[in-house]
Amino acid sequence: MFYDVVVVGAGPAGSSAACTVARSGRSVLLIDKAEFPRDKCCGDGLTTMALRLSEELGLDLRDLVNAEIVKEASIQFPSGRKESFPLPEKGIYAAIVPRAEYDLALVDLARELKTEVRLGCKFSSIRFEKNKTFLEIDGIGEVETSFVIAADGAWSPVRRSLNLDKNTTRGEWLAFRQYVSGVSADNNKLHVWFDRDLLPGYAWSFPLPDGRANVGFGVLKSQNYPASEIANLARSLLERKSVSETLGNNLQLEGRQTAWPIPARITKKRLTYESVIFVGDAAASTDILTGEGIGQALLTGILAGKAIQSSNDQKSVSDAYKNSVKRHLVADHRMSVILQSVLSRSTGAELALRLAAQTNWTKRNFARWMFEDYPRALLFTPKRWKKGVFGSEGAYNRKLDL
Repeated sequence: MFYDVVVVGAGPAGSSAACTVARSGRSVLLIDKAEFPRDKCCGDGLTTMALRLSEELGLDLRDLVNAEIVKEASIQFPSGRKESFPLPEKGIYAAIVPRAEYDLALVDLARELKTEVRLGCKFSSIRFEKNKTFLEIDGIGEVETSFVIAADGAWSPVRRSLNLDKNTTRGEWLAFRQYVSGVSADNNKLHVWFDRDLLPGYAWSFPLPDGRANVGFGVLKSQNYPASEIANLARSLLERKSVSETLGNNLQLEGRQTAWPIPARITKKRLTYESVIFVGDAAASTDILTGEGIGQALLTGILAGKAIQSSNDQKSVSDAYKNSVKRHLVADHRMSVILQSVLSRSTGAELALRLAAQTNWTKRNFARWMFEDYPRALLFTPKRWKKGVFGSEGAYNRKLDL
């Protein structure tokens, strides 16, 4: 059985890659060990970049039942001061969608584009013979392919099978999430709390329909929190003063609290090997400043698909992908590392937020920057400047009847 491309992992990175390649007319097999819909421990937030890429792929967010459009962010400073940071009106700049629903929608889109989707099928092994690549897949058997796109997460079985990952660290961040209901309509907004003990991390409450919310927090693992302290942070999340005073005392827990590591070191990861291209968490592409990873997953998946569209030669494809990742993500990663050092201190975080809150203009543009309307390091990478970049509209700006 032969496919032009086999994609291992059907999350946003894998599905976006499959959609991109399938549009070129090549045969694509998309596999995942899980059955969909499946929950994914995540904040469920979609930035402007993620929304624009979703729209580019052909996914209409407005068709998703539980999508909640965000018009502003309420941010609490380390000092306790609160400010509202509005987003522009034209288009969607931020949204919250449960990953179970969002990921399934992307898989369904891949199916519509004639991708063969096989769920409940686990990658087993990979071998190379001259210019040929063979995968052993549980539930399918042996498959031959020209290219493999590994979108199989932070623990990437494909990467491990190739003995490429000597670093056992799976994430630079550790995040926790809890779904709740009972949030009052007045308070069910997008909230971010920069509490002193979490910096450069933060706590959040992301709104969902019907008084539900995704509440969680992320901490930088290099801060060396003892395991017992992190466990206490997780257990007391909803009792935290900044959270309880905002969301109220009528919250009801939905399901269990979950945790996950966030890999964010794309400059230190090998991105290709022979016919294999690593994307999403398998490439550690998450933004190290915020822990945002969906937009980066979509982007790396699309870049991998476009690289394969450009050539049949392994080296040419590998070079094209690495160059495009460098162009789109490396400078932003380095800028995020610098900014993270500023935000790791309460004085630095307080000053940065106070400067951002000076005027309506600074508030609006800080919100746009925070939600990845334009790249982190855009000012320092003039090759990416284009007309209207600072005045661009949000995603889905056509007939927004939300």
